[in-house]
Amino acid sequence: MFHRQLQNRIIHHSFLFLFLVSLGLTLLLPACGQNPISPPVVDGIPRRPPIEISFVSYAVTRAAYAEIIPLFKEKWQKEHHQEVRIRQSYAGSSTQARAVINGLPADVVHLALALDTQKIQDAGLIQPGWEHRSPNHGIVAHSVGAIVTRAGNPKNIRTWSDLAKPGVSVITADPKTSGGARWNFLALWGAITQTGGTEAQALDFVTQVYKNVPVLAKDARESTDLFLRQNQGDVLINYENEMILATQEGLAKNTFMIIPDINISIDNPIAIVDKYVDRRGTREVAEAFVKFLFTPQAQTAFAKVGFRPLDPISSEQFPPIKQLFNAEDLGGWSNIQDKFFQDHGIFDQIQSEIRNTQTP
Repeated sequence: MFHRQLQNRIIHHSFLFLFLVSLGLTLLLPACGQNPISPPVVDGIPRRPPIEISFVSYAVTRAAYAEIIPLFKEKWQKEHHQEVRIRQSYAGSSTQARAVINGLPADVVHLALALDTQKIQDAGLIQPGWEHRSPNHGIVAHSVGAIVTRAGNPKNIRTWSDLAKPGVSVITADPKTSGGARWNFLALWGAITQTGGTEAQALDFVTQVYKNVPVLAKDARESTDLFLRQNQGDVLINYENEMILATQEGLAKNTFMIIPDINISIDNPIAIVDKYVDRRGTREVAEAFVKFLFTPQAQTAFAKVGFRPLDPISSEQFPPIKQLFNAEDLGGWSNIQDKFFQDHGIFDQIQSEIRNTQTP
């Protein structure tokens, strides 16, 4: 009898315990389910969790993006009620292209050469036709070639042809190792071929200019340092935007800049890296960021640091160019690379000619 009563009490207490536990869970679960699953609400508007994209660019754009990125983040926050974080990387264009190909997870790339973007496409990371998926073939701003002399222009340099004169020491980088130096080379070549000259005349002219180059720097930044910091050379060939920024930073004192009116459009494309944005679920933000670069706010920021914006009104602060040609006028980057800069190409032939004439 005693054992039966004890058993009944245990069963009764067990049912009571299970009932109380079930009741507690019923009351608790709705409260628990709302906080982690539903986004927080501020002023009646759901707030989405932060999202991050990775932006990879060539070095000289850093100053422009220091202003542009906060503007975009503010706009996205206001319109989407979501914080966007942008991880940034700046280095030489070819270095950045290799890094992305080797696994750097870039959502958006802004590189110095379409050739570098093409390499990322060839690696299967960017879908073909990227240049047609953004306005202006993906060119958000551009620059032109600049000739920089010492203060007072003691060598009386006026345009590209003066760089071939005897006794003029020209500082530039090696186009085999520097993307910027390839633009310099093409500016010289096009100054002849785009004004009615033959390729034979262009070859002779460019050879004479490179005979005046005492040493080829490894990249554009080193060539600038040779000229500005180490006081080497009479003339520096560089991007217009680089020299404007150097002047703003107080690094181009005692110099004089010339913008030849026959010039090359230095176009640096931007592209979305399809494989990474689709893998990370960041395409919406990446596309919005690229689109933002074409807005007046972003274009003004580019212009402040020396890039020529797409807006003609904003471009009025820059010296006019009488004749502007581009890489497509010279055959496009695939042909340019093979013709001029591959092993045994025209640049190697020029260097061989210079070595032969300098041999006693």
